[in-house]
Amino acid sequence: MSTSSLISHNVGYLRQALVLLDSISDAQFTECRPPFFESGIGDHLRHIIEHYQCFLAGLPEGRVNYDARKRDGEIARDRAHAGLVVQGLLDGFQEMPGADDDLEVCLDGSDNGGDEDPWSRSTARRELQYLQAHTVHHYALIAFILRLQGCPPPPDFGVAPSTLRHRKAASSRG
Repeated sequence: MSTSSLISHNVGYLRQALVLLDSISDAQFTECRPPFFESGIGDHLRHIIEHYQCFLAGLPEGRVNYDARKRDGEIARDRAHAGLVVQGLLDGFQEMPGADDDLEVCLDGSDNGGDEDPWSRSTARRELQYLQAHTVHHYALIAFILRLQGCPPPPDFGVAPSTLRHRKAASSRG
């Protein structure tokens, strides 16, 4: 898949976030129901947004640090603010070149106490693939929350592209 196609797919997922924000209430956006879900829709969306922010912010320097997320609680609490931030990301993707530049990426998911260098080599294309998979994963969690709230999501929301292709092929076979 080309870098421009991956940009397009990620833009599509961000547009899904805007549709989601318009289709739910403030209460649904912030609701948590332990032990079923301790992070609400807003928390998951904030997490997704901040990964995209780190990606776009790091591109000019060639160093994307996903650990440098701001963890802006307002995104998780305020649907209107979240929508503005998503729109800003969409604007950022409009300005992103289609080149597949080499990057250094930091995503230190370990608890090594800083003993090891967390930077890895990657490319913009690979990180766009990561962002797509990461977003779909969190959308699946959001879809689960929506179902518990009695508000079923669209059938393709939070479903991996490969699963959607498989379902389409299976339904065309009969």
